[in-house]
Amino acid sequence: MESLASSIRSAARATYSAYKRQPIRWRLAGGSAALTLVILLGFAVIVGTLTTRALYADFNRQVSSAADKLAGQLEYTFKRYDDTPQHNPQYTGNLDLNAYAASNNAAIRIIYTDGRKFDGSNGAPNFGLPTGPTMDVSGWRVESRAFAIQRPPDQIGFFRVYLQYGRRISDVSATANRVKLFLGIGVLGGAALALLAGLATARRAMEPITELTQAAREVERTRDPTGKMPHPEANDEVAELATTLEGMLHALDEARTETEAALKRQREFVADASHELRTPLTSVLANLELLEETLTGEHREAAASALRSSRRMRRLVADLLLLARADAGREPPRRPVDLSDVVTDAASELEPVAGDHEISISAPRGLEVEGVRDELHRLVLNLMENALRHTDPGTTVEATVERNNGHIVLAVEDDGPGIPPELQDKVFERFFRAHGDRSGSSGLGLSIVRAVAESHHGTVRLEPPLDGRGARFVVRFPARG
Repeated sequence: MESLASSIRSAARATYSAYKRQPIRWRLAGGSAALTLVILLGFAVIVGTLTTRALYADFNRQVSSAADKLAGQLEYTFKRYDDTPQHNPQYTGNLDLNAYAASNNAAIRIIYTDGRKFDGSNGAPNFGLPTGPTMDVSGWRVESRAFAIQRPPDQIGFFRVYLQYGRRISDVSATANRVKLFLGIGVLGGAALALLAGLATARRAMEPITELTQAAREVERTRDPTGKMPHPEANDEVAELATTLEGMLHALDEARTETEAALKRQREFVADASHELRTPLTSVLANLELLEETLTGEHREAAASALRSSRRMRRLVADLLLLARADAGREPPRRPVDLSDVVTDAASELEPVAGDHEISISAPRGLEVEGVRDELHRLVLNLMENALRHTDPGTTVEATVERNNGHIVLAVEDDGPGIPPELQDKVFERFFRAHGDRSGSSGLGLSIVRAVAESHHGTVRLEPPLDGRGARFVVRFPARG
């Protein structure tokens, strides 16, 4: 019993879950159709039962009335004796029983009291001796009536016979079954019409929700929460939902405005703070350089270590200042810059620290862009330093500059192990360093490259290397003029 109850509960939960997964339009229409089906089914059962009973009652009355009428009209007169030794009398009836039976698809049989046939219609079955005025025999409704026939003139009195009038019950059963069939078709048709009408009604009822959905999608597409939500004419739940959504969008717009203002103030503060940090750092560096020249022994080594850390801090502050300016939208004055000169200067600056690496440059002069030379220098320097840092000694770092379709294209390619595919979308994120990176980088190099490229209306992409090995960064700037 427990397992049966558990199975029933599981089936009920599954059915309810399937119902909840259906669209609300179908749930509304389905509920309306199910209610209509139950009402029509109850109506059909009542009407079918009453109609079937009425059909059978009318059929029984017709059979009984026909038997009474026939018994009242039927008369027999003596004709003669036959030639048998028993000299059975022969009678002639006043009615044609075959025609009378055919008119109502009936069977007529007249029998003696001992069951012998006296007269009847052709093909009438043997109903047996009557057990009452009404019988159901082998699918026939039989009405029996007794009447008397006068004996022959040489005999005195009357003898008794039974009139048996029968009709097939299947005649009225077929009519009853047709009524049931029509009622069943009506129930199913009514439920189907209720479903279609429910779908149409639900669709019209859901039109305000559809309009709200379209308006919300438009807000999602434009990212503009200042738009108005469509309000239905009726003051109902949908109107309340529209008002609530509109209020939510206004609150989000205010929150976004406040957030943007706070971020703007933060970016400006970072940019100003980074700029102000450069002056004390320059003073610290100058003093440490002086100490390194004047001190000896362990004091000199300590000063040199502090000098290296301070230089690294200065570079980090410079990186942060550049990013902060880009975030705050501050653009220094732009001038024509020959990108080939920038690449040459960056390579010359890195040559002393390149070690066993080989730096190759292909940069013809005259490839100018509108920009800030210091920022472009930082972009090239970061790309080449990134290649030197992540490749083995003895490999080559190649930088090329060329004009292509109205763009100045800078490409930096190395012979290193390359960048795994799963990391290619993350290398330009701030403070991102690959797992196992021990180079001591801050993770800002490539993010600065992207910031400088975008501030100069350019793009930077990681493209497949030409020789199939290593990494290839390609920056495209609009050519000047």
